[in-house]
Amino acid sequence: MTAAPTLPAKFGRYRVVKQLGRGAMGIVYLAEDTEIARRVAIKTIALTGDDPERDRLEARFRQEARAAGGVSHPAIVTIYDVGREGDVAFIAMELVEGRELRDHIQSGFLTPSQAVEIAALVADALAFAHERGVIHRDIKPGNIMVLPDGRVKLMDFGIARLAQPTVKTQTGQMLGSPQYMSPEQIAGDEVDGRADVFSLGVVLYEMVTGVKPFDAPDLSQVLFWVVNMPPKPPSERRPGLPVVLDYIVARALKKKPGERYATAAELAADLRRAAEEVRAAEATLSMVRGDTMPLDQAMPPTEDRVELRPSRGFEGSEAMARLSVVPRDAGTESRAGWTVQSPRPRRHLDRAHLILGATYAVAALLALAIVVL
Repeated sequence: MTAAPTLPAKFGRYRVVKQLGRGAMGIVYLAEDTEIARRVAIKTIALTGDDPERDRLEARFRQEARAAGGVSHPAIVTIYDVGREGDVAFIAMELVEGRELRDHIQSGFLTPSQAVEIAALVADALAFAHERGVIHRDIKPGNIMVLPDGRVKLMDFGIARLAQPTVKTQTGQMLGSPQYMSPEQIAGDEVDGRADVFSLGVVLYEMVTGVKPFDAPDLSQVLFWVVNMPPKPPSERRPGLPVVLDYIVARALKKKPGERYATAAELAADLRRAAEEVRAAEATLSMVRGDTMPLDQAMPPTEDRVELRPSRGFEGSEAMARLSVVPRDAGTESRAGWTVQSPRPRRHLDRAHLILGATYAVAALLALAIVVL
């Protein structure tokens, strides 16, 4: 029987109570601040390797503390302290009791309206951080905590980009989680807040459909899809989702940053404008996960389908202009970057055209008879 790992006694003034989790870079502990009797989470990283490597790891770790510590927002985990204990660097932060968004998606209990509200709250937090020169660069369900009361907490600014970073990455270095990264991150280009908008668009897509938009079998294909291939519209993955979500996701997932939402605040505003329509779709089509049709199941016949008009702000030419729609192709109609099949219009013949056609036919028959006779 393997013995349980020995807990460290303390980190600075923080007494370790128990281990909460383990990640690729370090361990997270529950600890108590002995000065003010407050429970905190302690995130640690072992400083290994030679001196330059140790210095680089510690500098990046401190950059995370600086990034998140300079952004005080209700939807961002609060940083209390940063320090070092022997060969371990640590950050003391707010103890958040909730579940990772990743767990909610996997369990399948999110409704579309809950997904829209979570995305809007995360967009609020990102807008606040971006205004202060902090770009997260690793938005994914594992870095978003959902609290029991429905609030969210954005975590892990480990690869955040500051307006004046203390640690610079090498040109062309790729940082982030590939399935959630923006095309410009994959290319190693300079990024701004619109990279986080793209990543949040991926998270929203996964929340409302249950699948990732760029879920290829191997890494090279994932990277190719992110940079080059548009995913299926959410409503095609999960029949019954209102078209307004197709519009919003499509704009957030534009390959070129200049065609996306300019700010996370714009994305949050559109999500809240669409919330009423999303709730209406749930009520009408029983869209609660577990009571809906399997993903990718064929849509019901057109006559049995409930028609949902886009909410105000997403109609007609205004929606097209706002969402940078691709040019219309022959035989299809383009919708916010998605290309979908449209029914061919029925041809209607009025009475005058019928009479004229019949007259020509009779005349042709008479002419043919004269020639034969």
